[in-house]
Amino acid sequence: MEKRNDLGIDNLVKYQNYIEDLYKESGTLSQKSFIDKTEWKDFVPVIEDDVVRFLKIMLQVKKPMKILEIGTSIGFSATSMALIAKKYGGTITTIEFNPLAQKQAEKNFLRYGVDKTVQIMYGDACKILPQIADESFDLIFQDVENRLYPQLQQDCVRILKTGGIFIADDTLFPVMDLGEQLKDQVEPTNQFNHMIANSSQLESTLLPIGDGVVIGIKR
Repeated sequence: MEKRNDLGIDNLVKYQNYIEDLYKESGTLSQKSFIDKTEWKDFVPVIEDDVVRFLKIMLQVKKPMKILEIGTSIGFSATSMALIAKKYGGTITTIEFNPLAQKQAEKNFLRYGVDKTVQIMYGDACKILPQIADESFDLIFQDVENRLYPQLQQDCVRILKTGGIFIADDTLFPVMDLGEQLKDQVEPTNQFNHMIANSSQLESTLLPIGDGVVIGIKR
């Protein structure tokens, strides 16, 4: 039987709904439950549940001891990773520019008992990363404004250990209907995707989960 390759938007939505329905009773921390318990609501969007499941699997396979997250928001992705990392002694450093988001993330880390596993650095990642000289990470997860992605790419690869994993969210923006508000994110994302795809330092691919996830391993 010939395999059909024409997914179509309608079928894609059906696939996504089917997958989410499969995992709704899994008992794992979900985006909705996390947001419902978060007091401050004026935050940038956090990752989808399918991306969380992907991150958790990667942590259980790789067991990275030192994780860097760029873009904390209210702490959903960091909390989800920390619940896994704390079991094997891993730690997470997460960078956030918005002080209100940082404060809320700290509350959420306490709520879920991962405040000893996660450390927040307040500031601009474009200024913080170049200053990291004597430290390297086993896994880096990037989820900030996409216009910053090309600027951060070189330093992310530099501070990633050989064999380390680099993951970036929202990488399908160039082919999504984002509207005028996020129009300025399209070209930087496209530039970043080409940088990663053509990098001599990373073996990578782009996965169509969430709003697109790039994953690479440092050669």
